[in-house]
Amino acid sequence: MIRQPNVMVGNEKLLVTMGKKGELVTFFYPARDWAQHLVDSQACIYAEGKLIWSNNHEWAVKQEYLEEANIVNTELKHPTDIRMSILDFVHPSLPVLIRKYEICSHKKFHGKFFYYSNLRVGDTHEKNSAFCDEKANLLVQYRHSCHLGITSVPRFTQWQVGKSSDRVWWTNAKYDMEDGQLQNNPEDIGKLNNAIGWNLDLEPGEKKTITVFLGAASGRNTLYKRMRFISSIPIEKMLDKTKEHWLKWLSRKKAVQLPELENQPNFRKSLYDMYDRALLCLNLLSDDANGSFVAAPEFDHDFEMCGGYGFCWNRDSAEVVTALLDASYPDYCARFFKWCKRTQLTDGSWFQRYWLDGKEAPSWGNFKSSTQIDETGSTLFAIEKYYHILEGVEKLEFLDDMWVTVLSGAEYLMKRTPSGLHEPCRGLWETYKGIFSYTNASIYGGLKGAAIMAKDYGEPELAERWDERAALIKKTTIEKMWLNDGYFGRGIIDDALDATMDASIIGAFVPFGMLSTEDQKEREMIISMIYKVAEKLKVPVNGYFGIKRFEDDNYIGGNPWVVTTLWLSRAMLTLAVSGHVKAEERTRLMDSGLEYIKWSIRGTTCTGLLPEQVDKHTGKPAWAIPLSWSCALMITNILLLNESINDETTNVG
Repeated sequence: MIRQPNVMVGNEKLLVTMGKKGELVTFFYPARDWAQHLVDSQACIYAEGKLIWSNNHEWAVKQEYLEEANIVNTELKHPTDIRMSILDFVHPSLPVLIRKYEICSHKKFHGKFFYYSNLRVGDTHEKNSAFCDEKANLLVQYRHSCHLGITSVPRFTQWQVGKSSDRVWWTNAKYDMEDGQLQNNPEDIGKLNNAIGWNLDLEPGEKKTITVFLGAASGRNTLYKRMRFISSIPIEKMLDKTKEHWLKWLSRKKAVQLPELENQPNFRKSLYDMYDRALLCLNLLSDDANGSFVAAPEFDHDFEMCGGYGFCWNRDSAEVVTALLDASYPDYCARFFKWCKRTQLTDGSWFQRYWLDGKEAPSWGNFKSSTQIDETGSTLFAIEKYYHILEGVEKLEFLDDMWVTVLSGAEYLMKRTPSGLHEPCRGLWETYKGIFSYTNASIYGGLKGAAIMAKDYGEPELAERWDERAALIKKTTIEKMWLNDGYFGRGIIDDALDATMDASIIGAFVPFGMLSTEDQKEREMIISMIYKVAEKLKVPVNGYFGIKRFEDDNYIGGNPWVVTTLWLSRAMLTLAVSGHVKAEERTRLMDSGLEYIKWSIRGTTCTGLLPEQVDKHTGKPAWAIPLSWSCALMITNILLLNESINDETTNVG
């Protein structure tokens, strides 16, 4: 079942996503890609003989992050005058989700509060076992080396370990709640669900607090100690510690001074908030132990409509770590490139995508003809970007450590480009096979970066050879793929030039720099290409325009993508701050670039998570949420805006 989240919280070991009303959607432990342990987990209130689930459509809801933290507050108001607030956060160092519920009513209330879960520990319902230890105030469900536990403050007074596949109230915990009294079954095995409960008696205006802890561990004894420890700490103390943790991490960011726009007083704050939220999202999508990044929290686990997103693509992650580098988080580059060194294939290339631990993931790229060569080009390009900022001994040591990786990757690119264009492979969108403008640009960028490192390593002949091949790729790509209409064709497919407009051609300018603003002819090509993309790929959404991937795109209905829209704004802003365009053109580029950034912000969840797509009919976030690539490009765009403010000749607004 496909369910997109609205918020996420987590730490290094635990990633949790939730819906708009605080219902849990996924619970990933011990890694972002493995395993997902739940089907459903949420609260409900028993009142006047019926259950009111927290995700019931009758609740009015307001959900938002606390500023500068991965802490979520959800406010629910029911027509019966019951109010419920949920404060959700994950402990900074322990894999435990803390859910502080506050329930109140303006009327006298007598009922029950239940917390229900349908868990699938170990990513499966099979061979699960569960028990409730009344003395320890702990309900445990486990499979093999993974144990999940639920405890609370105050102690729960009733419980049920049930069978989710059963249809009778005395064995299924979900049905057992319907009469307001749980059966207190202590243990069971199989396809399970569970519930814990409390009496809920409120005087008018009285507020009752119930905190639920959902934690994980590799063994039973560790789980017991962990849950006993965390439930003994005052909730406010843990909350303060968590706020401090995120504030400390954000304090490392590059400070930005963003423009105040005429007649748009709230937009500046939106940019600051978006900058923080994109950074905080990338922190949660990072596997710090390995150095890799998940593209998005997985939401299509059975590959019903796509090939899944819970994996690491080198291309996406190269954009992520360079954005984090620019935002003053170089440590993510250092970890990711160690991961790249370890995951490089014997021929010098990188696979289509990986599990976060570096093992090859499910793929359509198992053959030479179906691999994605841009994964290798973009990786080498990003390695040089990081190498460029290093100094002294650190720079020398990094090059020594990565030289064989760079050499192998560059030689692979040489082998795949004997004629000046790459051999047929799968394109970046994983839809077509052929020879692509974007892939050639990524190879150009990768070889140019490798050549810089080769010169410093004392290999001038290799550097010259790679530089020459990069120049040949640029020359041949322009000769064979540039159209008289003023843009690059998508590529050569079935031995014919495909003139379909594809937003990925922007890669010839940013990030890979195959076209330079310093050359007048190439600058004119860049300008033409930018405006052709805007003209041919714009999609109207709520009176504004986003950019779809390519003209004949029908994936998930052919929605505009945040990535492609931010690519275009990035190109516009990069050209504007280059110092090579006239004032009138610079203003036009800045204004257009800002409009695309605004469009992207409008397409976020109500909590500010950047999706992969925006539904072209509703303007709401669509498909993968949040997408690491979208977050990276938003950071890059905001940093470009910051750069523009420091240019006295730039007039923004």
